[in-house]
Amino acid sequence: MKTTLKILTTLLIVLLISCGGKEEKKKAGFSYDKKETTETKAAPKAEKTPPSKRVDLSNKGVGPITSLELPAEIDQNMVTHGADVYKKMCTACHRADKKFIGPAPTGILERRSPEWVMNMILNPEQMVKEDPLAKDLLMEFNGAPMANQHLTKEEARAVLEYFRTLK
Repeated sequence: MKTTLKILTTLLIVLLISCGGKEEKKKAGFSYDKKETTETKAAPKAEKTPPSKRVDLSNKGVGPITSLELPAEIDQNMVTHGADVYKKMCTACHRADKKFIGPAPTGILERRSPEWVMNMILNPEQMVKEDPLAKDLLMEFNGAPMANQHLTKEEARAVLEYFRTLK
């Protein structure tokens, strides 16, 4: 019996020692606590200007119009005709003052050359294939290409004159 008592006492002492005091041991592993990182955050990249806001007055585009001089005074008869053509042929995809399926023409001559605008109106397929800015615009507007409305040069010029009045 003495031996059994000694064995039980020894086991009890070992058990008490192994459980230890109230000190908690931390285990490495998953934790919900947010730890500070030693990595430094990179400076935010500069915003890239979208093609519709980019200014490029030197690009004349690809097409039949290579040179175009705009008179200082706006021809009101041409504006009226251009507004009619625009309303009939262009408003399905363009709104004068806001982005729609295509870009808004308001202020277009502050961002594009008159030749580029005319070539885009008269020759949209070739412009999208060969002009870098037209390609970028196509991507900005979800790949929706401008439809060729088969306007005459006079109609396109009237639309351009109408665009001059949009500020």
